[in-house]
Formats: sequence, C-alpha cells, structure tokens
Amino acid sequence: MIHLIEKIATWAVELIAKTGYTGLFVTMALESAAIPIPSEVVVPFGGFLASEGRFNFAWVVLVVTLANLTGSMLLYFAGVFGGRPLLERYGKYVLIHRADIEKMDFWLQKYGKRVAFFSRLLPGMRTFSSIVIGAGGIKFPIFFWYTLIGSLVWNLLWAYAGYLAGANWNQFQPYVRKFDFLIIFLIAAGIIYFVWRHIKKNRHI
Repeated sequence: MIHLIEKIATWAVELIAKTGYTGLFVTMALESAAIPIPSEVVVPFGGFLASEGRFNFAWVVLVVTLANLTGSMLLYFAGVFGGRPLLERYGKYVLIHRADIEKMDFWLQKYGKRVAFFSRLLPGMRTFSSIVIGAGGIKFPIFFWYTLIGSLVWNLLWAYAGYLAGANWNQFQPYVRKFDFLIIFLIAAGIIYFVWRHIKKNRHI
C-alpha cells in the first residue's frame, strides 16, 4: 500500500510539473474525493515551485483549496444521496442499527461545525469525513464554509512549509506518514470496539 501511494505521489508531482496549476487542481480534487494522493506531498511541492518563481504562492493556496472543496462536495453529496439510504436500508447487516444512526445524527448536529473544520486538519480523516458529514444530515452551508476554512488553513501551512523548505520540500512526508498510521490504527480500534460492543449487546437480548 505504501509503495502504491509513493507511485501515485510521483505521478502527481510529474503531472504538476508538466501542466502547472491544472495538475495542481486535478490532483488535489482527486485527493479530496478519496483518491490516495498525499496532500502533504502535493501542496509543499506547489509551495516549492512558488519559491522557485514558477508559481505564485497565493494562487497555489487558492487553487488547492478550491480543489479540496470540489472533491469534498462530491463526497458530501454521495453521503447525502447514497450513504444515508444505504445505512438505513442495509446498516443492520453490518451491525449499524437505527439507534446508531440517530446517535450519529445527534453527535453531528451538536458538533458538526467542529467536525467539518477540524477533520480537514487530520491526515487520514480529511477526505472521508465529508461522506460522513453528508450522511449525517449536516446542512450544506455549514459543510461548505467550515470545510473551506479548514482546507484553507491546511493548505496555507503546507504550502508555506514547502516554500520555506525549498528543494527539501519532500522532507515532511515520512513524519506525516507515521501520523497516518496512528489515525488508521485508532479508526481500526474504534471499529473493533464497535463490533465487539454490538455482539456483546446482542448476546444479552
């Protein structure tokens, strides 16, 4: 899996080097649509190209942020029109019952703004959170603005890091990849706990 992501990252960098802002937009839109293109590679590379004078720094941040928003909207509406009906109809077959859906709705209605914003700052969660937000019934304006702001913060930081690092723009990836593994581990642990709790609960019914 790591080897595959590295190949995709190399393809993304080559595409940006050849096509400029178009490649930057395409790769980051795909990243936010759940294609495993690491933004911690693409955005710093854009910042590096800005430091070389090939890109304009402000345009880099604007393009990748709009690309993030575009890809995220695709997943949001997939959650609204696809994820929610699937959960309600077939969720019981994967131990997701109506009570669980109602809890998700309550939690997202209460903390939806924070989820939309902070999930954009977490590697491993920043893409798939959009489909959960859509399935959870969060209103589109809330999703739109908080996703936009969160994406802007993320991209500004990474683009500036690449700008400052210059030719060493790719030095951050190993550290972020470790954090990715931590996030994946926590998600897996959460799924295991969820399944265990439901199996235990069903045994007592």
